[in-house]
Amino acid sequence: MLEAISGQYLEAILYSVRLSAITAGLGAVIGTLVAISAVSLNQLKGLRNALVGYSAVAANLGGIPLAFAFVASLGMQGLYTKMLSAIGINLTDLGFKISDFSGIVIVYLYFQIPLMTLVMLPAVDGLKTTLKEAAASVGATPRQYWRSVGIPLLSPSLLGGFLLLFANAFSAYATAFALSAGSSNLVSVQIRFYLQGNTITGKSNLGYALAAWMIVVMVLAMSGYLGLRRRSERWRK
Repeated sequence: MLEAISGQYLEAILYSVRLSAITAGLGAVIGTLVAISAVSLNQLKGLRNALVGYSAVAANLGGIPLAFAFVASLGMQGLYTKMLSAIGINLTDLGFKISDFSGIVIVYLYFQIPLMTLVMLPAVDGLKTTLKEAAASVGATPRQYWRSVGIPLLSPSLLGGFLLLFANAFSAYATAFALSAGSSNLVSVQIRFYLQGNTITGKSNLGYALAAWMIVVMVLAMSGYLGLRRRSERWRK
């Protein structure tokens, strides 16, 4: 167990944590803004329903189909890569590669943002209009309302959504594996490498040890999410 959190194995865990934290942070911010925009579209039910429907589909779209779609779009010979190259923008020269860290971040955001939108919609819907009216009656601007009232009330849902997105990204496997052809340093991909028997003598249990540490991280993240979810539901009642 201790060897699994040292050297290159620790690097794989930290790489996964960094990827998960970045995609969860970006997904939480953008997804919350989308949820607020969706609630403001209450008078346009068709548009809101379309947005919610797309979010529900995109949040569950991952794995090999999603990886193939991005490779076909932004890969070395991808459609958008060639279109940008035609106008003088070479993604390779800019250091972008779909299988690198930045590429995986972009792909993960495709399902992280819709998931956060779905998580935050009930919380944003739960903000009573009387709160905004009361703030306006004492001269508060919309920015002051969100800074002093809206964001504090939404903070449990925001933090809970962040932890959910973190766990979602940390446990992802197929998408990153397909994008990198198995060469990614993500801990989930490394576990597959060891469980397939690609180990040196005396280290056959490393895959199980890495999986155990991965479970520890997941339990901590999901415990925090469930606690914050109960807290956010309390004030909405």
